[in-house]
Order: sequence, then structure tokens, then C-alpha cells
Amino acid sequence: MSIAGDCAQAVEPLLRELVGFDTTSRNSNMALIRHVEAYLASNGIASHLVVNEDGSKANLFATIGPNVEGGVVLSGHTDVVPVDDQDWLSDPFTLTTKDDRLVGRGTADMKGFIAVCLAYVPLFLAAKLTRPIHFAFTYDEEVGCLGIQQMLPYLREHCAAPRLVVVGEPTSMQVAAAHKGQHVSRTRITGREAHSSRPEDGVNAVMVAAELITLISGFAAREREAGVKDAAFDPPYTSFNVGPIRGGSMFNIIPNACEFDWEFRPVPGTDAQAILDEYQRYIDETLVPRMQAVGGKECGVANEVWAYLPPLKAEPGSDAETLAMMLAGKNETTVVAFGTEGGHFQSIDFPAVVCGPGDIAQAHKPDEFITQAELAACGKFMERLARALSA
Repeated sequence: MSIAGDCAQAVEPLLRELVGFDTTSRNSNMALIRHVEAYLASNGIASHLVVNEDGSKANLFATIGPNVEGGVVLSGHTDVVPVDDQDWLSDPFTLTTKDDRLVGRGTADMKGFIAVCLAYVPLFLAAKLTRPIHFAFTYDEEVGCLGIQQMLPYLREHCAAPRLVVVGEPTSMQVAAAHKGQHVSRTRITGREAHSSRPEDGVNAVMVAAELITLISGFAAREREAGVKDAAFDPPYTSFNVGPIRGGSMFNIIPNACEFDWEFRPVPGTDAQAILDEYQRYIDETLVPRMQAVGGKECGVANEVWAYLPPLKAEPGSDAETLAMMLAGKNETTVVAFGTEGGHFQSIDFPAVVCGPGDIAQAHKPDEFITQAELAACGKFMERLARALSA
């Protein structure tokens, strides 16, 4: 059997190993990272770990070939979403084969892609690359892209400028050149408690929250009607959502605390910071003075952006986009509705696309799966990549 054939045969065993690590975002990913580090070391490839503050999680970066400009970064996140309260027909962390489907948590999102990357290491080594293939495997993508944000300074300093970054999220091996961004905030309101029969004695934190939610609704209407539009997306404008809200204890007590989460997903070209600045100005100039006039200095509003995902927009007809289509065997690009780490790479001038095996419709669901055919198509991508960087 050829080296490429051996690599294709190695994908499923490697995927089985990766799925076996419960890397739900609330858990450590260190066991998986150490396993990948040992696998690469057994092939003579050194890894560098970018570890979080408490040492419980790490990103992994490795280079095959010379660290010169013009290479390709293969990027994947190692964390998965929870299986709590999902009705699985098999153990989510044991790879199960059903017809041509490989079932297990993370098979599509996105350990399938990482397994293919690792399986094709022998082919990359045999290709005698003149430009490098880099691996960038991250933690905590599912809870705010925390790992990649910590990794960016290291990449900027130690990774020679790549020709392309391929974020291997499941796109059925289509090349996605764009997605919206995402800003997730938590707003906390501190009011003053009082008896509900004397509302002028208190500052109602829930009512302040309602006023801010009304402001956010106004932002949503404005962006829908007059904001930046991009027909490639559905919806084609910047969208907003208010999620969990918590506040109050009894109907007859003016609540002194309330908090809520909210997000918006800007279309590429939208000035997201201007939206956040306008929100903060309303808090600082309108709400807080009014609250403190009644309740004193202890009253206030704090907004924290706790998750940030830049939009991705590849240059149409760029060298990176052309290379990605060649590697995937496609003639056109698409967009995706979900967010990825691609925008973070683009923020340090690493051109990025999203392209990986599996269907996003299977991600985050019980009995998540990826097909053998999708993994095989990703293997062909890796074969073309080895040829392209050894030419």
C-alpha cells in the first residue's frame, strides 16, 4: 500500500483515540494535548504548548518542514460541547461505527479534521516540503475562542507568515470564505432595594435592565433597516439577541440586582466597536447619573464583553482563496452562518478560510457523526496540500 493509503487507514484509529478524551470545555484538554504531542514526537516533530494560567489547558503548535513564509496552517479546536441531557444511543466518548457513519462527540466538530491532520503526518514528512505545514490546535473555542486569543502573540512571533490558514470546522469540504462576527456581553445592574409600596426609595435593577434591553432592540431595528448589508448571509444584516436574565426575589421587593447576557453578530464591514461604545455611553451618561441621584454611589451598571469573535472575510480572488479552492477541488466559495477562529487569524494578517469534513448540522447534537466519505475527501485535501508545498 502507498504512504497515502496507509495514512487513510490511520484516520479511524486516531479519531477513536481523540474521541476517547472527554474534552468538554469545562474539563482539561491536557491529556489529549499530551497524547498528540507524544504522537508528533514519535514522528520526529517537536511541539510547543501555549498553556493557560492555571495549567489546566493548552494550545499546541507544531511545524513540519522549514519555518519559512508561504506555508499553510491547519487549525482545529480540541474542546467539545457537553452531552448532558442528550439522548445518545451509544457512549458519546467511544467511537461507534454504524454503516458508513462514525458516531461520537466531536467527530464532526472537529476531531475528525484533527485526526486526518495527524494521520497524514507520514505523507507530509515523505513529501520533503519546501514550505511548511503548521498545526495549531486550540482549547475553549466553544466557550468564546479563549485559546486562540492566547495563542495569537506566539503565532505572530514564531510562525512565518503563512499563505493560508485552513480552519477545519465542518463544511462538507466546501471552502467558506466568510462568516459573521460575534460579541457576547454580560450586563450587571446594581440598584437599591426597597419596599414595592415606596418605589421612589429604591432603584429597580430589573427595570434598568428592561431599559437597556429596549436600547438593544433599537440597535437591532436600526441595523436591520439601515446597517451594513451582505446578501451572502441569512439574515443579511447584523443581528442581536438577549439571552438569560436573572434578577429579583419577591414581587413586593424592589430588586437591587439584575444581570443579563446579550450578543450581536456583525456582518463584515460593520463597526462593532461603535455599537459597544454607544451602549456604554448611554450607561455612563444617562443611566448611572439617574440611578445614583436616587440610590447613591453604590448604584451602577457594568458591561463586560466576555466572548469575542471577529468576522471573517477573505479577499475575493486572493491567492489564499485560490489555493484553498485548489486544495479542496472546488470552483467557488461559500459562507457559513456559524462563527470560527478564522477571524482571529485574519486579525494578525494570516489569511484564513473555513474548510473541513463533516456537516455542521450534526454538530452539538446527540449521536453526532461524520461519514467515511467526508474523511476520505479531507484525506485527498491533505494529499494535494503535500504536493503543493513540495513543488
